[in-house]
Amino acid sequence: MKSFFQFVLVGLILIMVALTSAVITMSLAIHGTEVMVPNLVGMTPAESERAVASLGLNIVVERQYYSADVGEGRIMTQVPSAGTRVRHGWQVRVAQSLGPQRVAIPDLMRQSGRAADMNIRRRGLDVGSVAYLQLAGNTSDQVLAQSPPPNANGVSAPRINLLVGVSTQPQSFVMPSFVGQPLGTVNLTLLDAGFHVGVVSVVSAASEITSAPTSQSTAPPQPSPASFVVSQTPAAGQRVAAGATINFEVR
Repeated sequence: MKSFFQFVLVGLILIMVALTSAVITMSLAIHGTEVMVPNLVGMTPAESERAVASLGLNIVVERQYYSADVGEGRIMTQVPSAGTRVRHGWQVRVAQSLGPQRVAIPDLMRQSGRAADMNIRRRGLDVGSVAYLQLAGNTSDQVLAQSPPPNANGVSAPRINLLVGVSTQPQSFVMPSFVGQPLGTVNLTLLDAGFHVGVVSVVSAASEITSAPTSQSTAPPQPSPASFVVSQTPAAGQRVAAGATINFEVR
């Protein structure tokens, strides 16, 4: 029995040694492919690519900014920072300096979106984000605001963000058919939907039959909530704007 326990103990020790060895081997394999990111700030992109060529890293110029402190074409910042350990094939994203701001920010207010875009690009600047605001009136496709503002100094990035106005289009609906429905029900339905009931004329049964004229004059019939719709203008299926007026013939 004692020899059996000794055999089991030796087996457990061998298993622990094997697991420890595997963990150490895996750790060495993983960290063996890691390299330390060098300091690239102040270099040109070409110089930085040569600096990381032997490390298996890639340089990506992600942003460009104006800077009065860092020379034009030089790297201002980097991610990951210098001293970070990364694996082979990792991308190092850098921001490049454009030097001091030498381009004036144009006044784009009240220009059309297309004209503002051409004006920005003609000066060697980039169009940043463009937001749109619906407004009533004649401000459609006009620049309402810009960032940076006209003639701004100390601008960080060569981009101009725009707020452009667009005209509001009236909401439209497809006209349903009210033929055969009581006028009172139709009137309530239209009023609840924001429409207006216009001219309501009564078509009598006698007027639909050709008959000889009489000398007696009678008062024209008047519509009532119980009158039934026989025709409508606009007709069913036509598109109408919100708040439109609908005319009816009833019986």
